[in-house]
Amino acid sequence: MKERRMGEAGKGFLAMAAASAVWGLSSVYYKLLADVPPLEVLSHRTIWSLVFFGVVLSFQGRLWQVIRLLRDWRLLGLVALASVMISVNWFFFIYSVQVGRAVQASLGYYIFPLVAVMLGFVLLRERLSAVHWLAVGLAGIAVGGLTLGLGVAPWISLILALSFGFYGLLKKNMPAGPVVSVTVEVLLLSPLALLWLVGVHQWGWTGLVGRNLGAFGLDLRHSLLLMGAGPLTAGPLILFSYASKRISMATVGLVQYVNPTLQFLVATLIFREPLTRWHVGAFVLIWSALALYSWESLRQDRAARRARVSAGTDGTTVT
Repeated sequence: MKERRMGEAGKGFLAMAAASAVWGLSSVYYKLLADVPPLEVLSHRTIWSLVFFGVVLSFQGRLWQVIRLLRDWRLLGLVALASVMISVNWFFFIYSVQVGRAVQASLGYYIFPLVAVMLGFVLLRERLSAVHWLAVGLAGIAVGGLTLGLGVAPWISLILALSFGFYGLLKKNMPAGPVVSVTVEVLLLSPLALLWLVGVHQWGWTGLVGRNLGAFGLDLRHSLLLMGAGPLTAGPLILFSYASKRISMATVGLVQYVNPTLQFLVATLIFREPLTRWHVGAFVLIWSALALYSWESLRQDRAARRARVSAGTDGTTVT
């Protein structure tokens, strides 16, 4: 049984690493669509994600879970709010890549865990340790210093961190699994996405940036890239769902830092975005805050495991 648990944990770790790597490198993919307005890209991302999730759930025989969630009006309201948060997050990530602000996007995903801690404290009355408070304080100093140094707040970073933080908060106690709940989220967003695409193709609607209106069907390259946004979105979420059932949340949190790290490297080394001394100072503070946060999370996770073992309630067996 012990070998089986170790094998499952190893598979979970690899799945989490793969999901984080895809998320971290996805900016390269969306850069290929830089001439298509972000709202149009977002709409296709929504539609093709729904198609992909629908195929996967049909193959697994789990579409009934989607129907059950749609019938639960109390949960459906939470899913609708979550769909708004994730669409805001997706849009501003795509937008940041298109306008040359991918460094800000990576900063936002670095800040996210610390924002989640504060949301838990403010809204869920969760207790924070002194180390957590120190980590949050360092993050606040980083954002404040960057704002003063650049003369403008890193608003893309803050929107990404806050939207993903509220998204996680809404899904914290949702009984539906991540794949099923995200399927319902994109299902709820799909009518708006279809409306926007009709407007783009029929009436020439546009977004904030981009020039290539009605890109789908314009040529094979654009069409395939827009369709590919669905699997690119759904694939990592399925891997994440698989991993989260097999490894501890502390490990999930640590491995997830691969995502913003790859985003940062892509932005600076491939996209050649400017990196000022204010950015460097902010990242040093954020990395220090995350090191403290991760150390404290691991310490608490180990303490909780020891307590469960002592009480004879250790639930690490994988079924």
